[in-house]
Amino acid sequence: MSTTPPVLAAELAQAWADIQRHHPELPDLAAPESLIGESSSACGHELSFERLLHEAVHGIAAARGVRDTSRAGRYHNRRFLAIAEELGLDHPEEPHPSSGFSLVTLNPEAKRRYRPTIERLQRALKAHTAATTADTARSFRGPAARHGSSGGGVRVKAVCDCGRNVRVVPSVLAQAPIVCGGCGKPFRIPEVVGAAAG
Repeated sequence: MSTTPPVLAAELAQAWADIQRHHPELPDLAAPESLIGESSSACGHELSFERLLHEAVHGIAAARGVRDTSRAGRYHNRRFLAIAEELGLDHPEEPHPSSGFSLVTLNPEAKRRYRPTIERLQRALKAHTAATTADTARSFRGPAARHGSSGGGVRVKAVCDCGRNVRVVPSVLAQAPIVCGGCGKPFRIPEVVGAAAG
């Protein structure tokens, strides 16, 4: 099995497509590779299917125009929790004081529904981790990689001309355009568009 990031990105895209089969309103995942090697303190999860489903909650919230977080995206509110429950995620405890309901876990029904997808993604993640761990002695990855962060910060909403939107770290979008699979045009951060016009 190849351990290159494109293979893992393809597995992430396939897992996302599996979630979309059960939740058609979920927007496409514009850049699966942006999740690789990134951890999110607000979400509290390393990359996994559970984390992908967590991100899908944000995608559906964005598609519905629901504000599911506050405090610069750190606090996950009850609107986030309501959508999370629709997708098969539970939060059995009271909200965390700083991150709210972000630490959701797969319920038994979701584990059964997505078992083959979870197993495929776990194999790809394991192979990717083995490949990237093996070469850490030979290559410098910089402080962001050493600390398990993209270094980009909080995700913001980026939109395309056809009205679709994704959440993205601005530094990831600055690296290269993220192109919409629906209309073929690049996603833009609305605030940046407004600032450029002024």
